[in-house]
Amino acid sequence: MNSILIIDDDLAVRTSLKLLFRENGFHTTDADDPESAKNSLLSNPVDLILMDMNYSLETTGVEGLKLLEEIKKSHAHIPVILITAWGSIPLAVEGMKLGAVDFINKPWNNNHLIQSVSTALKISKFEKGPQNSSRTKLDKHFDFGRIIGESPSFVEILDTVSRVADTNAPVLITGESGTGKELIAEAIHQNSRRRNQPFVKVNLGGISSTLFESEMFGHKKGAFTDARSDRVGRFEMADSGSIFLDEIGDLDPYSQVKMLRVLQDRSFEKLGSSKAQKVDVRIISATNRPLEDMVESNDFREDLYYRVNLITIVIPPLRERPEDIPPLVDHFITTLKKAYHKNDLSVSNDALVWLSGLPWPGNIRELKNLVERTVLVSNKSCLTQADFAKQSQAPRKKQSASGFPYEGTMTLDEVEREIIRKSLAFHKNNISKVANALGLSRAALYRRMEKFDLKEIS
Repeated sequence: MNSILIIDDDLAVRTSLKLLFRENGFHTTDADDPESAKNSLLSNPVDLILMDMNYSLETTGVEGLKLLEEIKKSHAHIPVILITAWGSIPLAVEGMKLGAVDFINKPWNNNHLIQSVSTALKISKFEKGPQNSSRTKLDKHFDFGRIIGESPSFVEILDTVSRVADTNAPVLITGESGTGKELIAEAIHQNSRRRNQPFVKVNLGGISSTLFESEMFGHKKGAFTDARSDRVGRFEMADSGSIFLDEIGDLDPYSQVKMLRVLQDRSFEKLGSSKAQKVDVRIISATNRPLEDMVESNDFREDLYYRVNLITIVIPPLRERPEDIPPLVDHFITTLKKAYHKNDLSVSNDALVWLSGLPWPGNIRELKNLVERTVLVSNKSCLTQADFAKQSQAPRKKQSASGFPYEGTMTLDEVEREIIRKSLAFHKNNISKVANALGLSRAALYRRMEKFDLKEIS
């Protein structure tokens, strides 16, 4: 039975928390001030500490931060959750910098608090345990069927997924574009207790700030001009399941504030409604941007950063795990055999060796595209190094006579952005003419310009 030390100067709070934890199978001890807390730690084994931030008439949280710092120096292995009625965002950030794993405001939500405690205990146990899993061992106990990779660095990632999947810990997945961040997010959900509940994916990079609240939190009929009916937001869709916030580094400052509220309070308000709605979701985020650097440059909120990355999974680029390239190629070939009815399709050994030595700036996505393109163009059963080399040497952004790329060389978003940019230049920033030429309303054009961060062309 896990033991929790409750540190709070309010007897009613300690009594209430002790009752809650005992009902949920935890053993508790308690202390009413920093000195008695430190004495208790010397005489009682503790698995987690839940501590208030103020023990006198002061409400600055300085006493709590000082105690937290002392506890972490002498008992670094014990996870600490902060809880206070005088919560503030700067205080939460300072506490997490000093090593706290979470920050709960009073009055607390019982389910949220129990989830936070259970997660912190599981993460603490995993960090102490051995990490010597092989891909074969992992596949016996976890569902990683869609994920290809056996290199040591990649197996280590799957081992981390296996350890954190069954918790409610927020996970931040980082890595270059095309490394498979979405697959890892799906694996976390699929191997969690929420696997039979919704898994909602949101590309935050594709949502403009003007549409953010409606898209994420929903709206009531009549909330704004075009709100002709009620809309369910993404967080409500994901209730009881997981939400995957892809490209979280692309959020603008206004949207970051709104996101922080729902992550901290587990509640939101629909546009057009003043009623707060509670939500129970597992947060999984991903980005290819350096969030730590963005925090330093004030482009990403520090408090939001600490809310999304209790666990960080860094996916190495494909060039750093070349041993995973042959099984990936084999997987793509197997898929293409069925898609194009080429049952005798294969890849020569010299081609696999050559492919394994390329830098792959586009990572797995680039490899997949090259394999499929080579299969289609070569029309051969056994693909050789020469076949792949011929296709890899094709220019990536070949321009047509009109100045636009040929089809297949840009994403849809890239094409749309380029068309709008060129139209603005052609019509000399006359928004009405551009909107008319593109078959859009002025409002729709402005939304797209904001989405693609397009200014008037000088």
